[in-house]
Amino acid sequence: VQLVESGGGLVQPGGSMRLSCAASGFTFSRYAMSWYRQAPGKERELVASILSRGDSTNYEDSMKGRFTISRDNAKNTVYLQMNSLKPEDTAVYYCNAQYRRNFYVENYWGQGTQVTVSA
Repeated sequence: VQLVESGGGLVQPGGSMRLSCAASGFTFSRYAMSWYRQAPGKERELVASILSRGDSTNYEDSMKGRFTISRDNAKNTVYLQMNSLKPEDTAVYYCNAQYRRNFYVENYWGQGTQVTVSA
């Protein structure tokens, strides 16, 4: 199983960035996908999630209206479009895949990609 994030880097405040997470080694279309982030000295937090068929999304309140999660099940890829970026969005962003059925849960994580918002 592999989740490989890409698209991070340095961006100015107010700018935009698109993260990608390419998945392999499991049946991508069966998994809910999420983006998490972790800033230095802080706990990892949920940014956004999308269900397996892409028909439902969920966002942390501070990201609503600025971030958009999407997925392409044909390409086994999930995306995070980030607009109006703020310095407090600086963090390592992680891709997560989760399969849940009754009491059975599978969780996979990517290695993370650094996003730095600074002038």
